Amino acid sequence: MTIRLGYQMPNFSYGRSVRELFPTVIAQAGEAEAAGFDTVFVMDHFYQLPGLGAPDAPMLESYTALGALATATERIQLSALVTGNTYRNPALLAKTVTTLDVVSGGRAVLGIGAGWFELEHQSYGFEFGTFTERFERLDEALQIIHPMLRGEHPTFEGKWYHTEKAMNEPRIRDDLPILLGGGGEKKTFGLAARYADHLNIICNASELPRKIAALHERCAEVGRDPKTLEVSYLCFLMIDEDGDRVRKQQQDMMRGMGVDLSTLSEEERRQTPADRQFVGTPAEVAEQLQSRVLDHGVQGLIVNMVTNGHEPGAVDLAGRTLAPLVG
Repeated sequence: MTIRLGYQMPNFSYGRSVRELFPTVIAQAGEAEAAGFDTVFVMDHFYQLPGLGAPDAPMLESYTALGALATATERIQLSALVTGNTYRNPALLAKTVTTLDVVSGGRAVLGIGAGWFELEHQSYGFEFGTFTERFERLDEALQIIHPMLRGEHPTFEGKWYHTEKAMNEPRIRDDLPILLGGGGEKKTFGLAARYADHLNIICNASELPRKIAALHERCAEVGRDPKTLEVSYLCFLMIDEDGDRVRKQQQDMMRGMGVDLSTLSEEERRQTPADRQFVGTPAEVAEQLQSRVLDHGVQGLIVNMVTNGHEPGAVDLAGRTLAPLVG
């Protein structure tokens, strides 16, 4: 597996000065590397996302941050989860991730998706377009990026992009992995079946059986053995030796979204973001992830720790708990 255990940093609001921000990011990446995580991810956004904070909360540009992390780590893979295709010309993105691979000594992964956060597009002047158009763009982009990562010189004339014998040197390798992220059973899963080495599924955990079945259908449509496509799941992790502490953090976080978990039935709870949250002591979290995720045919876990990942020791506890689950 390219990715069995990944650590994503979606939050840079640490209650510290801006000068202390990136040292905290480096500390998390180093702790993840030492604790058995194989990949560290940052988000490719310019504003903080709804549900995680206000738009003006701290957010780093992804590839600059990843390049800096390459010099501060030794073994862990580096990726965006996921690069918004609409934010960059695809040939430039191929060059960018290949440069990250060179800088890191062969540790880059290209995580990519269609893009979805309309506010960023409006504010920064990127064309947002329709849902269909964004996936048309992603399909064309992958037809350029995939061969460029493998040393080919694609000439491509599409509706949205074109290249003329686009070169991409230097490269360390011809098998830089491509990860697609999302939950779309037709478009995202279809593109993953055609182009990706790895699919990170983003959905509520109760939807996983249906998602895995849909992915197998997309693979069958293009004649691909689904066993050749790695699959991981993105989950929100709240883990502490004091389970009551993180359960309170979950309650507070969900109330901030306008959801009072104490008033919901189990079925109602499955319709909220709490269904992709895994909360409690190490033993409780391990059991939840095994029964709700891994038992459904998912091989890898990518976790974020929005509430306490920046606290020293939190990432280490997560790694020691989860590494045995994914082997």
